[in-house]
Amino acid sequence: MPTSSASTTDSAKSSGGGVQSLERAFDLLERMADAGGEVGLSELSAAGGLPLPTIHRLMRTLVACGYVRQQPNRRYALGPRLIRLGESASRLLGTWARPHLARLVEETGETANMALLDGDEVVYVAQVPSKHSMRMFTEVGRRVLPHSTGVGKALLAHTPDHEVRALLARTGMPAATDRTITTPEGFLAALEDVRRLGYAMDDNEQEMGVRCLAVTVPDSPTAAAISISGPAGRVTEAATERIVPVLQQVAVDLSEALSGTGPAA
Repeated sequence: MPTSSASTTDSAKSSGGGVQSLERAFDLLERMADAGGEVGLSELSAAGGLPLPTIHRLMRTLVACGYVRQQPNRRYALGPRLIRLGESASRLLGTWARPHLARLVEETGETANMALLDGDEVVYVAQVPSKHSMRMFTEVGRRVLPHSTGVGKALLAHTPDHEVRALLARTGMPAATDRTITTPEGFLAALEDVRRLGYAMDDNEQEMGVRCLAVTVPDSPTAAAISISGPAGRVTEAATERIVPVLQQVAVDLSEALSGTGPAA
């Protein structure tokens, strides 16, 4: 029996409304994350321009599904059900990155890594080791403080100074080696160098005898950086001039792969 034009129109409207609600719900979750994970309804309304009744309805649905929880103070916080999604997505991100990291190893000869900024820490989500007998190894899942790493500098290079200072105040700046930057002023100066040069360096700051070169992955769905690390005797100034353009190109290619506009590798 043919479907009436009226019921088809009603179905389309219903479908369109559902898509719009879904888009709005994801937008609310992202705004909550940008705000530190906990917000009030009035803040969400001011930031997103949606009326309070619409936001309240969407938040009730997210709370019922476990993606948001309402705090005793009536504010809303990201819910624990998001943790499983985030962990799975992080693992997949590392899987998608591996072919690009393997290309880095082939073209530079050094161990290649991918790292994300998770809260106040850097977490390594993927690695492809160098083929040299003397090579660097960082366990996937390892967490480090940003101030002593090349990936940390790359990830924070375009963060406002006051936010960087606040992060450093929370984490402290312990010295991993006698080359580690241990003052906010020194770290902010290093970030200025990253912006000027287009890459970050860890020069014996996390581990003596090791240099790391890092760049951000542009337009990544979450803040990400890739790097190479190797003995300081191999990652020389001359090697740096050769390696940095490779790093930058691989970062662009990885960004396109993650966005779906380029080949997976």
